[in-house]
Amino acid sequence: MQGRELIRKTMSHQPTDRVPWVPFAGVHAGKLKGYSSSEVYTEEQKLFESLMEVCKIYKPDGMPILFDLQVEAEALGCKLIWNDGVPPAVASHVLSDTNDIPDRIITPDEARMPLAFNTCRRMKKEVGEQIALYGLFCGPFTLASHLRGTKLFRDMKKDEAYVQAIMEYTTLIGLAMAQYYIDAGADVVAVVDPLVSQISPKHFGQYMHGPFSKLFEFIREKGAFSSFFVCGNATYNLEPMCKTLPDSISVDENVSMTTAQSITAPHNIALGGNLPLTTAMLYGNQQDNMKAVVELLDALDHHNLVLSPGCDMPYDTPIENVVAAQQAVRETDQARKFIENYSAADIVFEGTLPDYPALEKPLVEVFTLDSATCAACTYMWASAQDAQKHFGDRIDVVEYKYSIPEHIARIRAMGVKQLPSIYINGELKYSSIIPNQDELFQEIERCLK
Repeated sequence: MQGRELIRKTMSHQPTDRVPWVPFAGVHAGKLKGYSSSEVYTEEQKLFESLMEVCKIYKPDGMPILFDLQVEAEALGCKLIWNDGVPPAVASHVLSDTNDIPDRIITPDEARMPLAFNTCRRMKKEVGEQIALYGLFCGPFTLASHLRGTKLFRDMKKDEAYVQAIMEYTTLIGLAMAQYYIDAGADVVAVVDPLVSQISPKHFGQYMHGPFSKLFEFIREKGAFSSFFVCGNATYNLEPMCKTLPDSISVDENVSMTTAQSITAPHNIALGGNLPLTTAMLYGNQQDNMKAVVELLDALDHHNLVLSPGCDMPYDTPIENVVAAQQAVRETDQARKFIENYSAADIVFEGTLPDYPALEKPLVEVFTLDSATCAACTYMWASAQDAQKHFGDRIDVVEYKYSIPEHIARIRAMGVKQLPSIYINGELKYSSIIPNQDELFQEIERCLK
């Protein structure tokens, strides 16, 4: 069975002879051809060549065209920051100083839109019969955050009408993006909304149920399959997410796949995920990646299941690690024998933790996957930076990233369970919930001596 048919059967909730493999190679695709992240995300020919190399080396059943959640924000006027080895990040928020809601719908021929849709058409022509193509776009809540900035989280408490209005607008952008990808030949249209993990189920029901339900109904009516991508600890929102009726849901390593499957299975929704991006894929070896695949496959029902990285793979992920993961998906029994007596080496913390009671001023520690690549982490870190601007040198603020080995060791030594999280003076204050500015400032005020 060709990969495309395997994905279609999985998304249709039909039996399959094996679990499909979908490597999320965004900027990492450029590494396969020696192109930088900025080259592969701005030059169509280089993106196309890189994706064809993904097909050749990783033998995917399905694959994304462009894993960039900033394309829409850029087209709507937000400025971006470009750094080596990562997707661009939003640097300015066009609605941060106004309550006006735009009415302009972006077109498929502006900004970097042609990069995505032209490449999708070319990939459809070359491999579209063998491989399912995923068209990814920024979900309405994360796009609203890009446009509004951290003020959106205060709006959710103080200005319900404004949040409803901006969500209606960003949903219209999402509907347009879905149509453009379907027109370009995408088999699966994925709504990628990392910040959904950073809100409560109450706020999800209040602001998100209608927009996401509308998007998935539209995609279904147009004859494509839908996927709801979320990053961070979205466990408490999985049930509300299921009720928006996507064909599939994808989660990262912050969510237990067995727990997720116990929630998605009664709704007959396919589940995708969730190989660890850093500890296995980036910093591990081939055996670590085989072990991660085998453990997932042994723990889960293979019906309605897609094996993939938890999110977009880091640029410098060793190629051999991804190949090992792919081989373990296809030849699981062989991989199981290969790792039979293998134990992964632990990352040892060699530093010292602060003496929190003796600190002269509050210490705000932000533990993230990486604020440069994870949208939820970006806004958690931005909240802490807002506090730094407000309190100045009366507080200290630091970020520890799960993309850096010594930070991984520190995070484990601290006992941090979920990312992103904010600790103040060594005490957990916010875990996978981005605080609004007033709440965070009040927490810091309590710690000032």
